[in-house]
Amino acid sequence: MDQKVRYEIEFPINSSPQLLYQYISTPSGLSEWFADNVNSRGEFYTFMWDNSVEKARLASKKSGEKVKFKWVDDKGIDTEYFFELHILVDELTKDVSLMVVDFAEKDELDEAALLWENQISDLKHLIGSV
Repeated sequence: MDQKVRYEIEFPINSSPQLLYQYISTPSGLSEWFADNVNSRGEFYTFMWDNSVEKARLASKKSGEKVKFKWVDDKGIDTEYFFELHILVDELTKDVSLMVVDFAEKDELDEAALLWENQISDLKHLIGSV
């Protein structure tokens, strides 16, 4: 397997940071746009899509600003990969955007970015930011 590369994508979102934070930091919020279902037990989150189940540990969070999930292996041990959702607010314009930090195989970067675009589009529809 190739080494995955880190990438970042910023999405403008017409929302208050407080509302957006609820959708990126809670299992119920994440279940509405990120995965088919999300459960949490303590710091461990289970993400379910169709026939796929992935587990991650909530590595860090800053209320109202960002969350970082580290993917874990079958034994619950952290892998080197994570995804982070960071709410950015422009100081002058107060425009809100969501910065996504993730990893993908080099030859799958376009597909990974497209997947995030689709998921963020679902999020925008959910919060009325279209």
